[in-house]
Amino acid sequence: MCLAVPLKVIEIDGNDAVAELDGIKMKIRVDFIKDIKIGDYVYVHAGFAINKLDEKLAKENLELFREVANAAKNKSK
Repeated sequence: MCLAVPLKVIEIDGNDAVAELDGIKMKIRVDFIKDIKIGDYVYVHAGFAINKLDEKLAKENLELFREVANAAKNKSK
């Protein structure tokens, strides 16, 4: 199973970029994304941005990730 995580692009230098989630920064490649700009949200898999998505959808996805993480955390107690 593959999992792509939505991240916000905060720096761009050619095909190299930095994206972040909750203050955690990650170096990514943006080779596959046309017209990428700072502030865009992208799905990232294995260090590559594979798709751009709008902010509303990104935030909905991130909330679902948080709900799953919280449920798993509470179940392990």
